Amino acid sequence: MNSTWNIRPGWSPVTIGIMVVGFVIAWPLGLAALAYIIWGDRLHTVVDEARYRWSSNRSGESGNAAFDDYREQELKRLEEERRKLDATREEFDRFMHELRLAKDKEEFDRFMSQRGQRDTKGFDNTEPTGASA
Repeated sequence: MNSTWNIRPGWSPVTIGIMVVGFVIAWPLGLAALAYIIWGDRLHTVVDEARYRWSSNRSGESGNAAFDDYREQELKRLEEERRKLDATREEFDRFMHELRLAKDKEEFDRFMSQRGQRDTKGFDNTEPTGASA
């Protein structure tokens, strides 16, 4: 009769001992052993599902040719819409920049005209005298 050691998930003396030793050596090992005891029976299904999702995400195809064609057309349409939006955004940014420049020029011209009026009316542009600092 052959006896083999299988460490299976669940509360058995072997798994509890491994968990205790894991906590004594380093707490992450004990925590990993505890997680294996609690959720180890679902480990295979989780791994298989992760593999399936990873492989289906990498290929990008669903296996249905009609859906894949539809998906490809929609992605192309969305990409074209994104390009149009980017072009509109750039055009709007240019418009706003020109608007700011025009506003700055108008304010500067107003300042210069007011400054010119002040100078021609004989106002003294020097610091007031008699004010002590």
